Amino acid sequence: MSNAQKVIVVTGASQGIGAEIVKSFRALGHHVVATSRSIQPSNDPGVVTVAGDIAKRDTAERVIATAIERFGRVDTLVNNAGIFIAKPFTQYTQEDFATITGINLAGFFYITQLAVTEMEKHGSGHIVNLTTSLVDHANSNVPSVLASLTKGGLNSATKSLAIEYAKRGIRVNAVSPGIIKSPMHAPETHEVLASLHPVGRMGEMSDIANAVTYLDSAPFITGEILHVDGGQNAGH
Repeated sequence: MSNAQKVIVVTGASQGIGAEIVKSFRALGHHVVATSRSIQPSNDPGVVTVAGDIAKRDTAERVIATAIERFGRVDTLVNNAGIFIAKPFTQYTQEDFATITGINLAGFFYITQLAVTEMEKHGSGHIVNLTTSLVDHANSNVPSVLASLTKGGLNSATKSLAIEYAKRGIRVNAVSPGIIKSPMHAPETHEVLASLHPVGRMGEMSDIANAVTYLDSAPFITGEILHVDGGQNAGH
């Protein structure tokens, strides 16, 4: 493996933004370990898939072990897996709470701990967390307190980890998307969703993948929350 070739772990990688991130890293020549609950085996020898529930520690253990077994190291972890349920606050159920915190928080916690442990062994690494611009720019038309609770926590954890590991060669950043044209949003909703962005359109999945690969190639950037949201964070 050349020095330029990295081993990238991507969660939530079976479709949408996660699949686009895998595609972008492969285009750069990197090896990828891709995981999601429903992911299928890959025909690409540079991509290894691991099926499992990211909210469970044993899934995280299998993913990182697979990266080490197949490619010998972990250079970058992209915490893309996440779930979004928009409901009025009092209508969230205990099941909603358990599901969202399981994927968005426990899923981040388990695999990030294991990835950092491996990164420390060779004194370098990079973590990118996918959050949401709703954390910084709440919208009364999109009630989403559990997204803010969990993804807002990831924004804070991004900065905390970046400082904790800055002198150990491990960078930590986040990408904070607006509303992205992905399988999550039905085509008939696109016009309304586009209007929520100052630029007047939804983002493309490639916009997020490009932001992730940019941060991965920027060694002097750590602790950054990069808003890729068509201007939402700036205002309306």
